[in-house]
Amino acid sequence: MRWLSALLCACMLVLVSGCASVPPAAPGAAPAAASIDPFERWNRKVFAFNEAIDEAVLKPVAQVYRDVVPQLVRTGVGNFFGNIGDVWSTVNHLLQGKLQSGVEMGMRVLTNTFIGIGGVLDPASEMKLVKRPEDMGQTLGVWGIAPGPYLVLPIFGPSTVRDGAGLPFDMYASSTSRFIEEGGYLLTATQLVNTRAEFLSTTKLLGEVSLDKYSFVRDAYLSRRLDQVYDGAPPMEKFDDDPGDSPAASPAASPAPKR
Repeated sequence: MRWLSALLCACMLVLVSGCASVPPAAPGAAPAAASIDPFERWNRKVFAFNEAIDEAVLKPVAQVYRDVVPQLVRTGVGNFFGNIGDVWSTVNHLLQGKLQSGVEMGMRVLTNTFIGIGGVLDPASEMKLVKRPEDMGQTLGVWGIAPGPYLVLPIFGPSTVRDGAGLPFDMYASSTSRFIEEGGYLLTATQLVNTRAEFLSTTKLLGEVSLDKYSFVRDAYLSRRLDQVYDGAPPMEKFDDDPGDSPAASPAASPAPKR
């Protein structure tokens, strides 16, 4: 996976340099799709490619996996990979200066690792140690780095320039091959299929309720990421008739959260 991480880093550097020429949204106005998605034509092509790969490979395999593997086993598999991801979440909590939640996440990892049989079980949740996922994209947002334009990555899906730049770090830190040398790639494939199986009902509903699936996914992703960076309390958007107008907060250019 190292070559893929290096390739992604190179792509992000090219995109970041290209984004410098993207014109900002007009002061006091809600961001138009062109301002948050200047690469829309290209993004839609990548989105269609990802949809085709999903329909041809990932979705059928996930459906078979769901039908063959018992729910209890699938839950254990999800817990195991989730516990590995919690290690990186702990690091990101600490990098963001959130000491209390970082310590709690660290305790969650230790509890599930030693009491939960390597993370297969989740006794930490029973002990009220809440799972709070954090990644490098969120950490960069807390550090004051704007998300930049919306970006659809091949295979990985919805992102932004900032989140895409953080992805290689997330992949490397959460890779099972770093913890288990033998069969690491098989475990990675299992993680991918298990995750896709968990979202089968969600993607089915998405296809039924959205007229433009691309726009729906884009807007939902940007809104969710803004909410995650600000821990559920993003800044209020301002409009022209607000007293003391200032440029509106938007997913494409929002101030860093106060910690």
